[in-house]
Order: sequence, then structure tokens, then C-alpha cells
Amino acid sequence: MEYRKLGRTGLSVSAIGLGTEYLNGRPQDEVVAVVHEAIDRSVNYFDVLFAGADYRDNLGAAFAGRRDRVLITGHIGCAETDGQYRKTRDIAECEELFADLLARLHTDHVDVLMIQFCDEEEDLRAIMAPGGMLELARRLRGEGKARAIGLSGHSVPVALQAVQSGAFDVLMFPVNIPSHGEPGREELYETCLRRNVGLVAMKPFAGGELLQRKEAPTVTPVQCLAYTLSRLGLATTVPGVKSLDELRAALAYLEACTEEKDFTPLLTALNRGTEGHCTYCNHCLPCPASIDIGETQRLLDSAGYGLTDELRAAYRALPAPAGDCLECGNCEERCPFHVAIIERLREAAHLFAS
Repeated sequence: MEYRKLGRTGLSVSAIGLGTEYLNGRPQDEVVAVVHEAIDRSVNYFDVLFAGADYRDNLGAAFAGRRDRVLITGHIGCAETDGQYRKTRDIAECEELFADLLARLHTDHVDVLMIQFCDEEEDLRAIMAPGGMLELARRLRGEGKARAIGLSGHSVPVALQAVQSGAFDVLMFPVNIPSHGEPGREELYETCLRRNVGLVAMKPFAGGELLQRKEAPTVTPVQCLAYTLSRLGLATTVPGVKSLDELRAALAYLEACTEEKDFTPLLTALNRGTEGHCTYCNHCLPCPASIDIGETQRLLDSAGYGLTDELRAAYRALPAPAGDCLECGNCEERCPFHVAIIERLREAAHLFAS
């Protein structure tokens, strides 16, 4: 494993970390097995996102007895409503959920305290204003409950403002092949490097969308990680996995040869930008109709390569069908990639009803 400095934090992080988003809802024994194998394979950077009790308890069990071998990023600004993700800027709620995170992970601190999902200038101003999220993060750091402060987001202009402010030690940002060449990205990476802000890449597989491709050129996890880790100033990337097989497919990068890492044929074929393309992140939630929008979109994309009985069964198992959409538009307002969610839900409802 290669280790890199995480900006000015003083932390040395594994080039390949682990995003735990897709371990949400998995049985505890599977979560423990994935985390333990990752640690045994020298992964030391773990991103802990959600607020759900079972999710946090499972990770607490996985980190038990191994806390001194891992660096944990914990998020504030992430809550739940009826089991669905919800963004929050309520200071009291964030502090309460952070205390819950420490308790369930059986630790007295996180290594990076990440203010979650900031894509609007107005939100950034509110975060940095007196009494805002940044003030809370600084207080928690002063109390010894965090070692560094970060910000996550998807907007190049807003992220650039945040980095230039000097207020954040770490930036968590999507870095993947489809985003190659997007305006402002190289300036953002260079500014992180110049200002010694640790750059953490999320969504190296574009939420898994890239790995679903069936037509040429097909894409491997190794190629995706090779691209992401080649970006200027990048410290670590946090691929999300939900099983040991997916973890091993990602860690195959460590033994891959130069030819297996070659991503250059993909730059032309997949250089389409991220605008309008769902990465199944569910930042669009909560949905008043209880639709799991991210999973519905994933199944719709998978069905584009052929509608199978397995996909039909997975769709039937969703908490609500796409046809229940109220077309309220809240999801489209929240989506960081400006996906036409309502239209795609109509497509899913029609396709899976056929």
C-alpha cells in the first residue's frame, strides 16, 4: 500500500481508503468481514457517512480492537427521516448526532470531521457564518473530538471558494473519468496542493455507473482507481463497496500491472462530464413517497443493458415503486448533478410495469 500526506493535517493516509456508504443495510457479519479485510490489507482511511443506528453500530463492531490502526472521517450535516437520508444544518441536531457517532463507534474522536454536502454559495456562507457549522466543527476540534476539519461537495466553484478561504484542512470531492476535463477542475486540484488542503476523492466509479457498462470499452475498478490516483495533489480515494468481492476488486489495483491500470482509452469514450448523470448517491432524499431514488435509477441504468428477472425482482423489493412519484420536484432541487429525476422515474415506472 502507498501512503500519502493528507494536506496539512499531518495524517498519513492509504492511497486507497474505504467508503462505507454501501455497507449501510448490510448484515453486521458482512460489514465486519469487509472492514477487517480492508484493515488487514493496509487500508487505514475510512469514511463514515450516515446517521442510522444499525449502520453506525455495525461499523463500531468492525473497528473494535482496531481503532489505533484506522483513521476515521465522520460527517456532520447528515441525518435521517423515516430511514431516508436527510441533509441538515441544525446545529443542535448535528451535535447530538455527532455525539451518537462517537458513542456507537466506541471512540472519543474522529480524525477528520467532515461538513457534509455543500454545493451552494449561500450554504457555504451560512456554514462559515458565526454560529454556523464551521464554528461547531472548530469547537468540537478544540474539545479534542476531531483532529481536522473538512468539507464535502460536488460543485467546482463552491469547493474552490472553500479551499481559498483557508478554513478547511480537507476537501472531499468526486474525481472520476467522466469528470475529466470539466472546467475549473485542474485549478481546484492545484489550489488544494498549493494551500496544503488534503484532497479526498469520492465516487471513483461514478457511483458504480461505470462498472455497469456492457459495451466497449468496458471499465474495470483498477482503471478507475488508476485515473483518480493520478490526479494532481490527490491524497486518497474512498471507493464504496458492499461485499468482500467488491473490496477485492478494488484492492486488485495494488498488484495490477501497467497495462491493467491504463485508463487512456477511456478518456475519449467516457469524457462526457457528470452533469445530468445519476451516481446513485441519494443526496436527493428524503422522498415524500418513500421512493429509494438512487437504487431506482441504478436499476433503470442496469436495465438499459437488458431487463432481467433479477432486475425485476430487485425493483419489486424496493420500498416504493417509481410510479408513486408525486412530482413535487424536491429531489431535482437537491440533486448535485441536476439529473432529470422525475422524467427518469416515469421511465422506470413504464419499463418495470411492462
